Amino acid sequence: MLIFPNHSRIVFVGDSITDAGRDRSAEPGGWGFGQGYVNHVHNLLTAVYPDKNLMTINSGVGGDDITQMEQRWQSDVLDFEPDFVSVMIGVNDAWRHFDGTLWQAPTHNEEEFELIYDRLLKLTRSKLPKLQGLIVVSPFMFETNHHESMRAMVESFSQAAQRVANNNQALFIDIQADIDHFLTRQHPCIASADHVHPNERGAMIVARSWLRATGFDWERDNFDN
Repeated sequence: MLIFPNHSRIVFVGDSITDAGRDRSAEPGGWGFGQGYVNHVHNLLTAVYPDKNLMTINSGVGGDDITQMEQRWQSDVLDFEPDFVSVMIGVNDAWRHFDGTLWQAPTHNEEEFELIYDRLLKLTRSKLPKLQGLIVVSPFMFETNHHESMRAMVESFSQAAQRVANNNQALFIDIQADIDHFLTRQHPCIASADHVHPNERGAMIVARSWLRATGFDWERDNFDN
């Protein structure tokens, strides 16, 4: 059963995988969801659950790590007074250790990531007394070699995210597991050109995982009212 009651407001927050080219001038919940998994989720929720009048808001910002996301948490999450908050962050926290060396980009470790993540979720519960649920989505890569250095670090950040979810009674969605399953039959380039950013096919893998974890009924025929 879908976990979202009628008229739920769901905020998606994260980095470029959530952002996916969203229209920053769009009215929240009105249009401009980007070309990524949030757009797929919005369209499928609308098509299959039109009676629920669910509101989806895309607050992803490309390039964000968890420290940058924290700086905008009030305006991009709390100010919307959501019923549910879905967070996907962590791949840039790992990536900066590899692509930021020449400009000496600031980096932090998994322990710092976990502390900030935990602080954000606790803040959200304290500031939003009517909050009905938190969803923590794992960072991921389209990479078959589990020992590749960046893939291994992303996995460490994912494990930190799972601990945070467990400590804050949040639903944890392991996207990496479903991507790994897909990659037993297809090459990563089918779903992502750079092994990080999903194309439309890759975004559908993410959306399917998210919807399945939240109780989406693909065979739903009857409305609740």
